[in-house]
Amino acid sequence: MIKNIRLLIIFINCFIFKMKPDISTHIGPIFIDNPTILASGILGISIQVFDRIYSSGAGAVVTKSISVMPSDGYNGPSLFSVGGDGWLNAIGLSNPGVDNFSKILNQNTKIPIIVSLVGSHSVDFITMVKKLHNSKILAYELNLSCPHVEKVGLDVGDDPELVYDIVKKIKSVTNTPIIAKIGLGSINYLDTIHAACDGGINAITAINTLRAMSIDIDAMRPILGNKIGGLSGRPIKTIAIRCVYEISSRYDIPIIGCGGISDWSDAVEFILAGASAVQIGSIINNKWMKIFSDINLGLINYMTKKNFTNIGEMVGISTKF
Repeated sequence: MIKNIRLLIIFINCFIFKMKPDISTHIGPIFIDNPTILASGILGISIQVFDRIYSSGAGAVVTKSISVMPSDGYNGPSLFSVGGDGWLNAIGLSNPGVDNFSKILNQNTKIPIIVSLVGSHSVDFITMVKKLHNSKILAYELNLSCPHVEKVGLDVGDDPELVYDIVKKIKSVTNTPIIAKIGLGSINYLDTIHAACDGGINAITAINTLRAMSIDIDAMRPILGNKIGGLSGRPIKTIAIRCVYEISSRYDIPIIGCGGISDWSDAVEFILAGASAVQIGSIINNKWMKIFSDINLGLINYMTKKNFTNIGEMVGISTKF
C-alpha cells in the first residue's frame, strides 16, 4: 500500500513537472531563459548592477547606448515623472565611449548582454563592432530611434537607405546577431522596418520613447534641460502594442516588445501581438528589480491556466483574428 502511494506521488510529481510551462524563448538566433529583458538606458553600464538584474530574474540586459567617443549628455533636469507610471527623459546618450566600455565588458563572465550602439553613419557602427569583437556579447541592438539627440537615433531611423546601409555593412563584419530598435519619427516606421529586413537584420525592438515635453507653468519654461525629451512608461503601451501587432502582421521577423510594460498581463499582451520577448524599463523606478521575477511568475500562471506549454505557442495569436 505504502509502495503504491509512493509510486502515485512520483507519477503525479513527474506529470506536473512535465506540464510546467517553458518560458524560455528564441528571438531569431538569440536564446534566453525567459522573455524579460532590461531595456537600454535604465540602469547604466555597471556589470555589478547587470549581475543583480540577471540574478533577479531577467533573461538578458541591454546596455546604455554606446557611441564611438565618450559623451557627457545633457544638463539637467534630465528625468521627470508625468504621472500614471509615465516618464520624460532627456539624458543625451551619456556614455563612456566604446574603448572604455570594452574594458567594462571584459568583467562579464555569465550575463547575457545585448550592447546598444548609436551612431550617425555606418562607419561609426562598424568601428564599434570591430572594437567589441572579442567581448562576450549576446547581440547588438542598433539605436535607430532616440527622439532627442540630433544626427543620431531618429535622424538615422528616418532614412531607410541609411538604415539598410548600416545593417548590411555590420552584417558583413560580424556573426553576432543584430537587433534594430525602431521608433516613431517623421516617416512611416514600417519603411524603416522594411529597410532593416532587406539589410539582413535578425530582430526588431519596438518601440523607443516618443518625442514629448512638459512645461513648468510657474517658471513658464520647459522642465527638461534639453526642453524636448522622450516619453516612456504606461502612457505609450497601447501605441507600442499596435506597432508590434502591425510589424508581426506584415513581416516575418522576430520582435522584442518595448513600451509601458508594468506587469505580467502587459507582457502577455505584447506576446499575443507578436513579440517573442519584452523589454522592461520605466516601471523599474517603482517596482525595482522584483519586476522581472513577478512577470515570469505571472506568465507561468497564465500559461498554465490557458494550457500553453511554451512561449512560442503564444506569439502572435492575436494577429490571426
